[in-house]
Amino acid sequence: MSKFRYYATKGPGQALAPAKAVHTNFLRTGRIARPEEWVEEERRFLTHKEVAERTGIRLENAGKMTHQRLNKFHRNIRFPKIIFHKTLESAPHLGYVHVTASKTDLAAHKDVTWGFYIANFSAEIAADDHFFHHISPGYSRMYFAVAMKNGEEAAPLQQVINREIGDNGVLFRTATPMTALKNVLMLGAKNAELRKIVAAIG
Repeated sequence: MSKFRYYATKGPGQALAPAKAVHTNFLRTGRIARPEEWVEEERRFLTHKEVAERTGIRLENAGKMTHQRLNKFHRNIRFPKIIFHKTLESAPHLGYVHVTASKTDLAAHKDVTWGFYIANFSAEIAADDHFFHHISPGYSRMYFAVAMKNGEEAAPLQQVINREIGDNGVLFRTATPMTALKNVLMLGAKNAELRKIVAAIG
């Protein structure tokens, strides 16, 4: 991915100036302000660290809102709030946020641990140690859940994708928020009655 440069159009904490009322100005001065009278603010380039921090705040806010929405659906479907994010090293305006994790029973597997994520880009979830391939940085979002397991002996506490389950570890991947919501709720529904309720979502 090519190198990006980022700049801020406003200084940190600088409020937007209230717009002048054109007719009041005209009555007071007899002049109408022209666009060329406004001085363009000098651009300040941001470091990748600053961009990553701003991206992280946005991602975590999206994660918190999504978690609230999930837990409002039904009193018997609840998810823990496990929110953390990661930005891409080469493009810190792109990243993903972990929203929640739980366990569920799938057709061929019992007690599967899974995590639900939101990314502010589209990509293929890779079959190797690189998490994403073919990243598309356009204005898009990707919602996905992956099966997880404890890492190898070197890092047993670290969670890694369990690629023996689902499509190379991926339980679902979608660009549609409602489809993602329905899929996560289905994973969190513990019995057939709750699954019927979730399935009835439009």
